[in-house]
Amino acid sequence: MFDWLFQYDEQVTVLTDIGTLLIWLIYAQLLYFSFRRQRRPRLIINRGKKKDINALCLISNMSAEPIFIQHIIAELKTSEGVISMDVTDRKESYEDSPDEDRRGAHGSSGKPSLSEGTHQGPLQPGSFVHIDSFSDLIRCLAREEGIEVEGIHPKGDVTFHSLTIRLICIYGSEDHPIGAERTFTIDVEQDPCALVPETWDTRRLASRWQRRKLRRQVETLNAVNDL
Repeated sequence: MFDWLFQYDEQVTVLTDIGTLLIWLIYAQLLYFSFRRQRRPRLIINRGKKKDINALCLISNMSAEPIFIQHIIAELKTSEGVISMDVTDRKESYEDSPDEDRRGAHGSSGKPSLSEGTHQGPLQPGSFVHIDSFSDLIRCLAREEGIEVEGIHPKGDVTFHSLTIRLICIYGSEDHPIGAERTFTIDVEQDPCALVPETWDTRRLASRWQRRKLRRQVETLNAVNDL
């Protein structure tokens, strides 16, 4: 065996170098994937406390770093078009919730981390905040468009189809905002109305094109607020 090694020592050396290089490449790739996973923003929009239209709209930050919530956009799709509204500064209903529903955003003290009637602000890793119930959001959007509702059902020939929640956030030192959105289908055939997510997970808006689009939307929102 040693004679064979001495005879082909150059070939063995080349194969050893190639094997070492492959091991280092695999190790470097694992380190890169781990780093990218830690730097990747992760937001979850989900139902809380209930599963129907009266469920709380929860926003959870599962990223490795805090995320600054800049805007929360709600879009109600109806039979007559889409109603869009910035609901960032709507008053939270913490006072109507039991203590255990308030602990996610500010530890065990029971105090909301986003105060003064706004949801804008930093959200720590592993924490959450609710932005009111889905039914209250739908009623607010309907009032904005002048649609009369009885309970959660619109009067007249208007039909509610779905509600989309879109987040525009700042993450770390990124130049462009990042976003997340999730759409929930409204099933009026059930009582109370069912609220069914269209996808199993929250959609990330983090591509270069999506982030530029979010930035333009922020500029538009800021221009409207300055009027």
